[in-house]
Amino acid sequence: MIIKVVDYNLNWSSDYQQEEHSIKNILQEELVKSFHIGSTSVPGLKAKPIIDILLVVNDIHKLDSFSKQFQEIGYEVMGEFGITGRRYFRKGGDHRTHQIHAFPYNNIEEIERHLAFRDYLRVHPEVCRQYGELKSQLAEAYPNDIEGYGDGKDHFVKSVEKDAIKWFWTVR
Repeated sequence: MIIKVVDYNLNWSSDYQQEEHSIKNILQEELVKSFHIGSTSVPGLKAKPIIDILLVVNDIHKLDSFSKQFQEIGYEVMGEFGITGRRYFRKGGDHRTHQIHAFPYNNIEEIERHLAFRDYLRVHPEVCRQYGELKSQLAEAYPNDIEGYGDGKDHFVKSVEKDAIKWFWTVR
């Protein structure tokens, strides 16, 4: 996978909405809520052009029964993929376009971690700018090394995540 970080694209929101519609048609009553997360959900933030989707579902094990339908709309079904209790799907192969992170409704910690980070970046423009610059630098340094790129972001993300979760509780 070639790592490319680009300027924010106004079409990312509609790309998410289009994909959300397809997902809702598949999951119907199993879906509690869907969220656009990740860098493409933060206006003005540089990002890899991959739409991240957070699904909150009733029963994470029942989600497995929809694997064929997700494959039919282009997703690779990855199972937990390193996070216990999650289901991960990706679309586009080496030219990835979408990623789904699904959690059961009662996995509050994981759900709020994603939403807090997104919302914090949306209202803290200097942190958002710093994150975008870091990602651009890492994409140049590790254009073919997703692990190196991810490792380079890890300290920044974990530090901001702590601030974001505390902030999230103050604005509720």
